Amino acid sequence: MKKTLLPFAFFLAFLLLAINAYISSKPQNKNEIYKQIKKYSPYYLEKRFGGLEIKSRLDKNFLEKPSNMEVFHRLEQLEKIWGEKNLQIKNNTLYIYDKNHKPIKELKNLSKDELKFIHTFYGI
Repeated sequence: MKKTLLPFAFFLAFLLLAINAYISSKPQNKNEIYKQIKKYSPYYLEKRFGGLEIKSRLDKNFLEKPSNMEVFHRLEQLEKIWGEKNLQIKNNTLYIYDKNHKPIKELKNLSKDELKFIHTFYGI
């Protein structure tokens, strides 16, 4: 009896571990405003044969190769660090600055949901 249940127990344990890995590797849910801000973020993903790499438009030598489980979390972490330095909110207007702290874009009349997302995701 125990020998017949052992394969099912292994299968169930493997299934639970796979589901847990999938859930923990998913990126955070994003708002529509994220797509507009993302255009100005220096970090991007590049698909390679060996997996995904994180590169920077500002530094050609910048290259990170996190594991497939960590790649989205690491990209979010880099974008948050960039956002703290280069994003500013004044009177429901989001100002996006370049690396020299010169304004490159204004996004006006942000909704409460968009402001809340910017505060929680970028920490500003």
